[in-house]
Amino acid sequence: MNTPNAALPTHVAISTHAGSGFMWAARDTMAMVWRNLTVVRRVPQLLVFALVQPLIFVFMFRYVFGGAIPSGAAGLPYVDYLMPGIFVQTVTFGAINTAVGLAEDKNKGLLERLKSLPMSRSAVLGGRVLADTTRNVFVVTMMLFVGFLVGFNTHTNALKVAAGVGLMVLFGFAICWIFALIGLSVTNGEAAQAAAFPLLAPLTFASNAFVPPDTMPDWLRWWAERQPLSITVRGVRALMLGTEPMDYVWGSIAWSLAITAVLAPLAVRRFRQLALRQWAQAVASSSARSRCA
Repeated sequence: MNTPNAALPTHVAISTHAGSGFMWAARDTMAMVWRNLTVVRRVPQLLVFALVQPLIFVFMFRYVFGGAIPSGAAGLPYVDYLMPGIFVQTVTFGAINTAVGLAEDKNKGLLERLKSLPMSRSAVLGGRVLADTTRNVFVVTMMLFVGFLVGFNTHTNALKVAAGVGLMVLFGFAICWIFALIGLSVTNGEAAQAAAFPLLAPLTFASNAFVPPDTMPDWLRWWAERQPLSITVRGVRALMLGTEPMDYVWGSIAWSLAITAVLAPLAVRRFRQLALRQWAQAVASSSARSRCA
């Protein structure tokens, strides 16, 4: 999905002096969050399309495959087993927008312009990731209501359900950093989408999101039970259904923090490399013009 280009809002000012380093970066990041959310506000079809894919998965697994798949959770209908997996799958696939948006901004030259501004290097990426995380909050909330409409029932209290939503959003935030690095490493949005599938397929389908891993081959079951998406799904089930140990909640948090701690610096480093490459090209071009003169 291609994200339309958009300039920075005229009423949001980028900091022109360092001042307090943290406050400077925070102001710049919020300016970029506003810029990216403005795109969604101007093109609401982006939210509609973000809901279409999880709705298709709900329809297929709830009404087409659901009758042939055991829930794997004693005493629970399949829809209760399924929906936490759909929720986590939704925030994971939603992270593709981070890669596509950054790749399109780079392809259209917007990143070149932003890199020339006196703003925090991390603000461009942080603003994109936070904006996509905000969109994930909206989409997951809508999917939660869809789940209730198709028969999903929570078996805990509202506070734990809200904590389950927070756990999913934190995981989606971490996955966005993976796709931020991908978006900065490819040439355009189509390449970003193509690069996303080989990563998402083993995460989403070789997991416990849709089916219990008990029937999988031993080597695949080992992966399905230990990979981060499966841990997060079990953590959400622990909070919303009470069918899993709470250890999976902490395991999901640990995975999310670890992914962010590793991938966020790598993405910022990649962004800085692009800035240095642009500077070197500008210097070389200026030197060539001087020699010709």
